[in-house]
Amino acid sequence: MGYFPIREYGMIGDGSTAALVHKNGSIDWCCWPRFDSGAVFCRLLDAREGGWFSVSPAGRYSASHEYAGDSNVLVTNFKTWGGRARLTDFMPVGYRPGREQGKDLEPSHRILRLLEGVSGKTEVEIGLRPTFDFASADTRIEVAENGVVAMGGGQRVSLCCPADFKLGKDGAARATLRLREGQRVWIALAFGEEIDAARKAAIHGETELDRTLKYWEAWIRRCNYEGPYRQAVRRSALALKLLIYSRSGAIVAAPTTSLPERIGGVRNWDYRYTWLRDAGLVVRALETIGFEEEAHNFFEWMENLDLRWRGEIQIMYTVTGGSELPERTLGRLEGYRRSRPVRTGNGASTHVQLDIYGEVLDAASHALRRMGRKLRDDTWALLTIMADTAAARWREFDRSVWEMRGRPRAFLYSKLMCWVALDRAAALRREFQLPAGKLDWERAASEIRQTILTSGYNKDIGAFTQSFFSDALDAGALAIARAGFLPADDPRVIATCDRIRERLMSHGLVYRYLNDDSLPGREGAFTACAFWMADNLAAQGRLDQARDLFEGVLKHGGELGLLSEEIDPSGGELLGNYPQAFTHLALIRSAVNIARAEQPEKARRAGGAGSHGKG
Repeated sequence: MGYFPIREYGMIGDGSTAALVHKNGSIDWCCWPRFDSGAVFCRLLDAREGGWFSVSPAGRYSASHEYAGDSNVLVTNFKTWGGRARLTDFMPVGYRPGREQGKDLEPSHRILRLLEGVSGKTEVEIGLRPTFDFASADTRIEVAENGVVAMGGGQRVSLCCPADFKLGKDGAARATLRLREGQRVWIALAFGEEIDAARKAAIHGETELDRTLKYWEAWIRRCNYEGPYRQAVRRSALALKLLIYSRSGAIVAAPTTSLPERIGGVRNWDYRYTWLRDAGLVVRALETIGFEEEAHNFFEWMENLDLRWRGEIQIMYTVTGGSELPERTLGRLEGYRRSRPVRTGNGASTHVQLDIYGEVLDAASHALRRMGRKLRDDTWALLTIMADTAAARWREFDRSVWEMRGRPRAFLYSKLMCWVALDRAAALRREFQLPAGKLDWERAASEIRQTILTSGYNKDIGAFTQSFFSDALDAGALAIARAGFLPADDPRVIATCDRIRERLMSHGLVYRYLNDDSLPGREGAFTACAFWMADNLAAQGRLDQARDLFEGVLKHGGELGLLSEEIDPSGGELLGNYPQAFTHLALIRSAVNIARAEQPEKARRAGGAGSHGKG
């Protein structure tokens, strides 16, 4: 069908947008100039109509790819019958002028590609076929000296490459290079600029590569995690950094839209926006391993939303703080492996999801304590609104963390997170001697706690369930110990974990739920839920099981260690938008939790060994 497995794509980015590069050398996805802009390259969602930018050997070849050390510079190695070649892809980045080093990066709106002859001789084909605004805009391509200029929908991209390009009947510009051993060729693509800008970028390619590598080396040095699965944690942190819009501090859930949760199904959503829930969890995960500045920037972005004056809080916003995200269907595109519809915008932006208050207040609470960040009046005003809203509305039905599009219910996860919001807000108020809210937070938290214990736990099943007085299991209940609501070794928590393992697990992966959610078809297992299960197992002392589960999920990440929202348990195929922030933050937290659980185990072993020796 012309589509490749999602795990075969690497991600590059510049703090403004991201591109997905297949290991055949083709950039098949890039929205420019921002994550939520129209796609310039979208072959990922339509193998025939979608645009692409390819650099790959002519004829038959094999390929593998990796990141250059702990960076977001992607290296693809090609092997042909006549030689070997290397392709290095990146979006140039560096520290923003006038800002403190390490705070945020300066987007370039360019893609640089370095083609090197490693051995022998290799014939390489370069092709460019942009399709502006998700292939909806008429595109005009003009060949220039050693380059190409393409225009459409009021946008422009310019390509510089030392080759003679020709236009094909399919609207693509193509050229061929004969690469010899030791030869280095720079290819530059500039967005929104004339070809002279691309030529200048190519001339300074070596400098930009060195600058970009130094940026990523400096950034990752801030990571203070030295526990198990260190490399997976660092790769996840690097992936999350690429999902941060540097100009505001907002964090997108994923750089893609409409990658299906089931091949051929309709569960295809646009994740190029900032969910307060997901972003709160991301910054908590990042600051846990040393990246405190990202948490600071996110809360600064939230303060600038100016919600305190309106008292209205949506679950998601654009990276610039916009609240209008109308959901539209792009009928022109057939979707990844013909999974329709392709959507932009997200109708869930108008949902009532009461859990968001707990996720944000929990992240704020931890960040304020760990970072020693001074609590601004504006920040406390916003957090107070959230706590008061949780206290006033916790009894309401909503659609909760999974954004079910059926009827609202009394979801346990939402009630739990309302309790978290009030528990953290009350603790902050006491610790920092802050003004109280309009409502009694401690009293509301006590009421929620009692209601969850009496209405959320089904004694017949022996588990906390998806919603009050329900018999449906839901992996969201795995958050009970993480939230501090009950200890991980509480018999009800252990029983809940066991029921979920029995009924929602398959091939080492965990489904969110299996009951009807008002949408046709089924979805894959939710990747983050497997990490949540590993968290619980580790905290309960079942470390071998936790490690086995964690490591089993890591294997699905392929060569690059990137993971999507969901995985097909039967075949292991990655499903849903990719790479997914929710997944990678869960990976980081799970590794940290396993590391913490290992410390008492090591101490016991050391103590036991010492006693035995003395005896």
